[in-house]
Amino acid sequence: MRSVLIRGVLNLPLILLILLFVCPPGVRAAPPEMSIDGFYSLPQVIGTSPEAAVWSPDGRHVAFLWNDGGYPFRDVWLYDAGRDSLRRLTDLGGANARSETARGVTEVAWLASGDQLAFVFEGDLWTVAAASGQSNRLMSSEEREHSLRPAPGDDRFAFVRSGDLWVLDSDDARAAHRLVYTESGKVAVERYRWSPDGDRIAVVLADKRRVPVRDIHFYAEGEHRVHRVSRPLPGEETTRRRIGIVDAQEPNDALWLEHPALHPVYGIAWSHAGDRLLVDSSSFLLEERNVRTYRAQTGEATLHYRFLEPRQLNPAWSAAWAPGDRGLVILSDRGGRYHLYHQAEPTGELRRLTGGEWEVSSFEVDADGGSIYFAANKDHVADRQLYRVPFDGGDIENLSQRPGTHDAVYAPGFGRAVVRHSSDTRPPDLYLLATRQPGAAVPVTHSPLQTFDTHRWAQVRYIEFASHVDGTPLVARLSLPANYTPGHRYPLIVGSVYADTVRNQWGGRTSHPTWGLDQVLVARGYLLLNVNVRGSWGQGKSFRQGLLSGYGGIDIDDLESGLRHLVDEGLADPDRVGIWGSSYGGLMTLMSLFKKPGLYAAGIAGAPASNVWHAFPEQMWVMGDAVGDYGDRYRAQSAYYHSQGLQDPLMIIHGTADDVVFYADSLALAERMIDQGKSFELVSLPGVSHAWDVDSLSEARFAFNRMVRFFDRHLKPENAR
Repeated sequence: MRSVLIRGVLNLPLILLILLFVCPPGVRAAPPEMSIDGFYSLPQVIGTSPEAAVWSPDGRHVAFLWNDGGYPFRDVWLYDAGRDSLRRLTDLGGANARSETARGVTEVAWLASGDQLAFVFEGDLWTVAAASGQSNRLMSSEEREHSLRPAPGDDRFAFVRSGDLWVLDSDDARAAHRLVYTESGKVAVERYRWSPDGDRIAVVLADKRRVPVRDIHFYAEGEHRVHRVSRPLPGEETTRRRIGIVDAQEPNDALWLEHPALHPVYGIAWSHAGDRLLVDSSSFLLEERNVRTYRAQTGEATLHYRFLEPRQLNPAWSAAWAPGDRGLVILSDRGGRYHLYHQAEPTGELRRLTGGEWEVSSFEVDADGGSIYFAANKDHVADRQLYRVPFDGGDIENLSQRPGTHDAVYAPGFGRAVVRHSSDTRPPDLYLLATRQPGAAVPVTHSPLQTFDTHRWAQVRYIEFASHVDGTPLVARLSLPANYTPGHRYPLIVGSVYADTVRNQWGGRTSHPTWGLDQVLVARGYLLLNVNVRGSWGQGKSFRQGLLSGYGGIDIDDLESGLRHLVDEGLADPDRVGIWGSSYGGLMTLMSLFKKPGLYAAGIAGAPASNVWHAFPEQMWVMGDAVGDYGDRYRAQSAYYHSQGLQDPLMIIHGTADDVVFYADSLALAERMIDQGKSFELVSLPGVSHAWDVDSLSEARFAFNRMVRFFDRHLKPENAR
């Protein structure tokens, strides 16, 4: 019995006594109140998500980062897969154990001997003995170390500090040597990979020396501050890249490969024999994807795979070496959906490994077992389940089976996997899965607090409907109150709106911690709708391509289609519909209010991208290139130029230190709307970044409470108090 479960059992009599005292037999206890202050305070009722799982070299143990008490401070935990036992390996919290801001250990890696691990804590390098839990700080510096990768075969490991690549022997911290020296702040190691024999390291350098630098001015704590950032705009100089193969013992011995400097690199991989390096890249606007292989000794390049697509909007591709180095396995949407192909010879014929009206999101090659393991939405568009297909042909086997989102880390030999699973009804936890004889997964962690199951959480359904504009099939995630009554029309909130929001995982879209906000809104009597708008992954290339040059166009039409469907079905009250989103979702919110006045009774735009001239150059994948006669095209996609249409209540929330979407753009929009005689609310968060609901719990509480009050005021749900 694991320690986590033992603690719960020991506390059980006390819990029963408390329940009997508070709620005598025959009287049903009321579910806990759902509130922003309650959900965004510590400890969090959903617990702390286990992260960064890594297997020991012998495949017996799994190390990962976790906190079993619902606090953000993570320690290293160790799970023995053979004995089904779990223990905390480090205990570093001290006075910070219950802090809102301390994150604890941020990375962990097994060393090749298997008896110790390296980890990063407060930016410093440490090791810990797997048997005893004895920790040792190896290096301490003002700079922060990150990107740990152990060397194959011995207890060396590499890491990045201030953009430079270092190699360290865990037995002798004084012997650390800098392998790749860069110009700090301008050139940095972007990614790297050890060769199978541990003698060489392939590196990708990101060079920002030609990228424009901008100053972000803001006030925080009563003082004027300036953040200077490398921040290009559409049409300006972007990051250049350089790829090299470096001798792991001789810092000055490097082979630099011929590769287009302005092409982004999406992946590098050594062949199983270690004699060749794969580089997966494309032109900046994605219209030409190339997978090249390089001879490790000479740098001789071979173009193995090439695909031209002038309307590519999403580089969700990858590539790997096939078993026995018999060519490459390619993930590509060349056939209309993201599927796996085998290309045995350079520029040769492709053999399809998967196919169907679904898409593969990621894969790994079991070279010894001759199988491909992959994640896909094969069973439902919102799911990410685990599958296996024989490399030489055969049936696809579902390994995970349970609906939801599964993220697997496979053990050496692929006989086991530790899987982080989450669904609409359960927060993330780790499970052990046997891949040879798939069956019931064995729980490794239990993250939610004991009070989690006493709440009346929202019901989640998936609905399908057709676009009212062109008939395209659309899918949406619908959240309903736990006491939902058929035939009753509810106020509806569309959002948070963004691409890729239709996911069967706790909280839906997880890049923002809006799970608690969503639950509070539903408990107050709202329906919540997330639509898989055009441009989203999972429904094929033509569906994604529908967004081309279309920010604030077909995407907001898709949102309207979902709204119309719920009104037609008798679920939503057409006079009480709100909308909200952040960043691109803020753009869609503004465009929906500006271009469809009267459709929404209120809208909230967080950090809204109101001026696409100030977007990142990568947004040209959608907006189109900033060359030639592009002014009308960019104006059509910029909410700033459509504000005259505003008639309905609008709130804008923006952090003043945002270097992704400039706070100045919200001020410019505010000035324009003031000149136009418009009424709106502006909530400024001093010193807060683009992730305005992630920076701190206090800011999340403040902003989310403002949002709830705003929607209650304008949409008047029955349960608002």
